[in-house]
Amino acid sequence: MASAKTKLQLQLQERVPLPRTAWKLADLAVLFLLLALLAHRVSSLMVAVGGGGGAAWCCVAALICEAWFTVVWLLNMNAKWNPVRFDTHPERLAERMSDGELPAVDMFVTTADPKLEPPLVTVNTVLSLLALDYPAGKLSCYVSDDGCSAATCYALREAAEFAKLWVPFCMKHGVKVRAPFVYFSERGGAAADDDDAEFLRAWTSMKNEYEELVRRIENAEESLVRRGDGEFAEFVGADRRNHPTIIKVLMWDNSSNDDSKNAAGDGIIPSLIYVSREKRPTQHHYFKAGAMNVLTRVSGVVTNAPIMLNVDCDMFANNPQVALHAMCLLLGFDDELHSGFVQAPQKFYGGLKDDPFGNQMQVIYEKVGFGVAGLQGIFYGGTGCFHRRKVIYGVPPDSTTTIGIKDSPSYKELHKKFGSSKELIESARSIISGDMFRTPTEVVADLTSLIEAAKQVSACSYETGTSWGQEVGWVYGSMTEDVLTGQRIHAAGWRTALLNPDPPAFLGGAPTGGPGSLTQYKRWATGLLEILLSRHNPFLLAAFKRLDLRQCVAYLVIDVWAIRAPFELCYALLGPYCVIANHSFLPKASEPGFVILLALFLGYNVYNLGEYKDCRLSVRAWWNNHRMQRIVSSSAWLLAFLTVVLKTLGLSETVFEVTRKEQQSTSDGGADAVADPGRFTFDSSPVFIPPTALTMLSIVAVVFGAWRLVAGEGEGVPSPSGPGVGEFVCCGWLVLCFWPFVRGLVSKGSYGIPWNVRLKAALLVAAFVHLSTWK
Repeated sequence: MASAKTKLQLQLQERVPLPRTAWKLADLAVLFLLLALLAHRVSSLMVAVGGGGGAAWCCVAALICEAWFTVVWLLNMNAKWNPVRFDTHPERLAERMSDGELPAVDMFVTTADPKLEPPLVTVNTVLSLLALDYPAGKLSCYVSDDGCSAATCYALREAAEFAKLWVPFCMKHGVKVRAPFVYFSERGGAAADDDDAEFLRAWTSMKNEYEELVRRIENAEESLVRRGDGEFAEFVGADRRNHPTIIKVLMWDNSSNDDSKNAAGDGIIPSLIYVSREKRPTQHHYFKAGAMNVLTRVSGVVTNAPIMLNVDCDMFANNPQVALHAMCLLLGFDDELHSGFVQAPQKFYGGLKDDPFGNQMQVIYEKVGFGVAGLQGIFYGGTGCFHRRKVIYGVPPDSTTTIGIKDSPSYKELHKKFGSSKELIESARSIISGDMFRTPTEVVADLTSLIEAAKQVSACSYETGTSWGQEVGWVYGSMTEDVLTGQRIHAAGWRTALLNPDPPAFLGGAPTGGPGSLTQYKRWATGLLEILLSRHNPFLLAAFKRLDLRQCVAYLVIDVWAIRAPFELCYALLGPYCVIANHSFLPKASEPGFVILLALFLGYNVYNLGEYKDCRLSVRAWWNNHRMQRIVSSSAWLLAFLTVVLKTLGLSETVFEVTRKEQQSTSDGGADAVADPGRFTFDSSPVFIPPTALTMLSIVAVVFGAWRLVAGEGEGVPSPSGPGVGEFVCCGWLVLCFWPFVRGLVSKGSYGIPWNVRLKAALLVAAFVHLSTWK
């Protein structure tokens, strides 16, 4: 009895099922209404077919779309049905780990463009990671710069010097948020009393040091840094798409340096290593997936930690104990099977009130994310994720060791999978069959040998003939390499855990404005559809590998984003078409089917609003996300669908578009501050043409229908086959959903839709109206 009690006290994590009875009943109620609408549609279809003409075509199209909406609802029901949360107890780690040992962690930060992702953004993320509450000798930070920017390297070198002051300051004063731009802007997070004179002097001195760091970074022009000699000589003449590997060890095993000792007594500050992998025009670099694989190999021959953390350059560590919370999940299960990786939800700092661009995704994570966590495990989100290195290396769980690499792989097997580097082969062997708590690679007198080995494995031709990008590392073949890699891990039989501590583990910046938001959604939807049409299709993984069926169906919730676009666009066009062509596709107010339609419309929106209120969000946030769903579907998802179709036909190639990151600052505003950051902005991108055309068409339909009603008042009763109240509500609802585009049609500057977009949209509307009225 005593031993059971002790075991309970030492439990590092608890899997807590979340009650959802009322929501399940609501799920079933909406499903019943969808099925009732389908039944009514089928029963009335023969009447419409008998009438012939446009009415029959409209009813068939509506039936197909409504059947698809029912399928999407079932997919979401499956994902939300069994939510769980994981409670972690890092204070118990010392009791549970008898020798106090924790596994080493290699931390990866990725950046790709110094203009879209300013170096200062990356620097704050790196500083927050270097100052984590974790044995510093067990942490190493690697920064991948796919922009091959001397300015980024310079910024990180300056940050390394600042870290020697910043990390001890954080440890001594118990700083809660260790990204300096947040700490100094809020003047919060210190455990010390603000009236403490010693603390105030230290705080003021550190703030001055940070402001000087910011000044140096912001004033470091790329051309001036490149012209420098010595440390930056390798950047001279280097082109971001054509250059050799550049690796800079900016901070490495400073335990012998008294100035680097921190208040925790660890004596060292984590290592910091800059990596810009080799790129050549003749070699495909595979975007972020390629960069992550290079970081994995470089870290494998340098430090070879058994745990890897990857974050985007703008996702700083908001909780200094995040690594300890992650260890509670990685070490807290009886079987490693249940924690192949540990994923933290993406959350955002400084978010605009009421989420005007619908990209803070709080409801998706709380409803779908917690639900998927109750299946085979949370999806890999591409940032804020702790991986077991051996899982990334393609090793299956202990229960499936007959698949893939055996416990004692031969040199030939490792050579085929991992490439020709002897250093990497030996490090992989130790990870696959070694001790998770071993000491990381010890310091060698000749650091040059490590760098040479790292340069060998980061060559752009190194992966040729190996399993990298397929069975090993991040998987190639999609712009959403995170989801694709997560699917491969789940298909191998691993389960995954959700990391959701309080305060949140990581915080990032959500894109603002129209172009940034839609670019992000387009990239995601393109990559997800690429997965669905590839050999990595979840159905194939469920049929021939170890992906659970319900997990397979859960992946479809996001994989079908782009496929939803043509169905939602078709349904949106039915209302304007019927008003213009004098047809109907919805039941009339006098028909019994109208009650089903009205109940479904109200029930779905009340259900959706209830989810937002349950997540402590406002009615305005619900409406903003609802209208953005319509906008994204008709723009980003639609273009993603067309992009993949053209790629499949061999007519084009997908292009990876980096989302602009907002420049971080300690100031509250300035001359360059946006007048209304929550207002939709536009550019000449093709992504704005379809929603602009749909906005114009909805306005035309409303005007056309109103004119017909007024002009037809003296001509008797309207045609029974003509549009009813449902079609007019559809057109009005579209105008409300696309209100940012209505404003864009009458605005100027970045808030106005460019004239070339308006012209192309107007031509589409004219063609649609002509076809609708053509007899």
